[in-house]
Formats: sequence, structure tokens, C-alpha cells
Amino acid sequence: MAARRLDPNQPAAFAFTPENLAWAKTTISNYPEGKQASAVIPLLWRAQEQHQNWLPEPAIRLVADMLGMAYIRVYEIATFYTMFQLSPVGKKAHVQVCHTTPCMLRGSDALKEVCERVIHHDPHHLSADGDFSWEPVECLGSCANAPMVQIFSDTYEDLTPESFEKLLEAFKRGTPPKPGPQTGRQASCPAGGPTTLKDFAKA
Repeated sequence: MAARRLDPNQPAAFAFTPENLAWAKTTISNYPEGKQASAVIPLLWRAQEQHQNWLPEPAIRLVADMLGMAYIRVYEIATFYTMFQLSPVGKKAHVQVCHTTPCMLRGSDALKEVCERVIHHDPHHLSADGDFSWEPVECLGSCANAPMVQIFSDTYEDLTPESFEKLLEAFKRGTPPKPGPQTGRQASCPAGGPTTLKDFAKA
């Protein structure tokens, strides 16, 4: 895995909103005395969500102070987990394209080609209008619905290059579709509907 570093352009400061601060304090209180550091990942995630979906260095220091942790320990966590974005991402969508084996076999390379053409040729770069960014990632856990992408906190599954491009157009319009399978099937049920145990009265 390539080294992950903080963006060179950082805000001067970061503070949780009153609502997020109250949430953070409640979250910390859920852990036994002496184990508050266990709240580091949820606090970093909330900070990222608040800060336009990327994690600035002042937020890392704030979370460290709230949990009584050394800055370097929280920095290590933020730079280790790829769920934390260390540079600005698209305002309307940051697309994570799964390219692990099931998605690759089902066409994720074609989804990456759409990203290269529609967003930017290279991952981790903003589109010209700043609305979109993308990156390839490892397994996102919806292997039965491959290929799939994650946009912020939601997954979009059973994609084709055509349906994926329409999905991006919907985000551009500000009308993102319902997360989940984009073919109409429910969860990871067989394509075309159930093939066995159709008579539920006898089940």
C-alpha cells in the first residue's frame, strides 16, 4: 500500500459543531474508564463527515486531545485506514470502486474506465468542477452483487458501465438514486427472483 500523507493545504482550525460535540461526548462515555481511546475511529469518522468528507490535520489533533492520546497515535490510525480521506474529495460524490476479485471478474475495470473518462484520468484527483473524485479500493463486502461502488456511506450494486454513468449523472443533478442493487433485485436474491421454496405455505 502506498504511503498516505496529509494534504499540504490545511485549515487553520477544526471544531465540532455543538450537535457533533454532544454526540462525541456521549460516544466517549460509552467506553469504560481508561478505554476511551477506543472511540477514536467513530470520532474521526464524524469529523470527516462534518468536514466535507475529508479529514484535516486539526481534526486529528482535536480528537487526540479529547481522548488523551498522543497526536502520533491518532495520525497513525488516520493514515492506516483508507476509509479516512486525507485530501479534499468531490463535493457531490467520492466514488470508491471495488476491484477485488469478484468485482473484477464481473466488470469493475469497465467502471474504473467510466471514472477515468467522466471524473479524472487518475484516482484521488478532483473533477474539473470539484464535484467528483474517485479511487479503487479493496473488498467493500457486497460480493454477491458485484460489481459495485461505494459513494460516501452508501453502496450501489449490480452495476454496468451504462447504469454507473447514469448514477453519476443523477449525483450531478443532486438526485442520487436509492442505494443498493441497481437492477431491481432485492438485496442479493437470485437475479430474476427465487428459484426454490416458492410455495411458502408448505415451507
